[in-house]
Amino acid sequence: MTRSRLAPGAGIVTVPGAAPVLRTSGGEFLRIDTGGVTAEALVRRLAGEEAPDEDPQAAELARLVEAFEAGGHAVSAPPRAPLAGRTVNVLGDPLLAGPVARCAGAEGAEVQPITPDRVAELARAVPDHRAEGRVAVVWCLDSPVPEGLWDAADGLPDRRIAWLRCHREGSHSWTEPLAAAPGDVTSRHVRLRRLAATPAHRELAAYWAGHRTPDTGPHPTGASASLIAALLTADLIAWAEAEAEAEAEATGGGGGVGGTGRQSGGLPARRRLRRIDLRDLTFTEHPVLPVPDVAPLPAPAPAGTRSRSDTAGARP
Repeated sequence: MTRSRLAPGAGIVTVPGAAPVLRTSGGEFLRIDTGGVTAEALVRRLAGEEAPDEDPQAAELARLVEAFEAGGHAVSAPPRAPLAGRTVNVLGDPLLAGPVARCAGAEGAEVQPITPDRVAELARAVPDHRAEGRVAVVWCLDSPVPEGLWDAADGLPDRRIAWLRCHREGSHSWTEPLAAAPGDVTSRHVRLRRLAATPAHRELAAYWAGHRTPDTGPHPTGASASLIAALLTADLIAWAEAEAEAEAEATGGGGGVGGTGRQSGGLPARRRLRRIDLRDLTFTEHPVLPVPDVAPLPAPAPAGTRSRSDTAGARP
């Protein structure tokens, strides 16, 4: 028989001379109305200890445990790793790609190396509905992004393949928003938004285009690379949880423990641009929105003709 235990992060606090209190995985303290059940019996039951034969409190204890399960504070099986069932393809500079691969693997992902050519193939391939929402590409650079390098990869969200990336500009590393569906923020959008947000847009464009002195670093250290990898992995987890909730809603299931009940503060992963300062390991978050497509300019009129606006009001 499967027995429920306290959910990871939850615990029961026994206050001397008072009723027991539940400390939730989110850090809240909730008073427990145990009814006729003793605190000791409840603690033993949710700690996985065997109850004595013919326990007179068994029925009421079972009711309490069901209430814990309904609130997400007890589980009958260990929760799945957050990236279990997801494939994360990683490429880029090893000092960043290596930590990202280790972090994603530790959270349950199947991690695979991938080449730029293979990324371009994925972006052009016919969508695989069985893999939708289950495959991600993470590309890490210890340099500014060379012109056109990520153009093909920007097509990944149109195939429902998650697209996540980071790069370094001098002493700052940038983690760009995760794009997982058509209309999400791509690397092109980030470049356009950053150019629009600075009065030094010509200088920034020239910097990106390679018109700069040789790189003087600083390169990521073990600590800063671990921080960047952890932030990228957090974005992958947010993507996986959102996909799992969408799947549950589509099939009529509930959010479950660790689903809709867990919300983090700050900006959503798909609208969040981070700037990490490699000198002191601090980072800031900036909202960014996709850039809508604009209509092309009208074709120039043939020589010797005038547009309708040119002739408006003219007399023969």
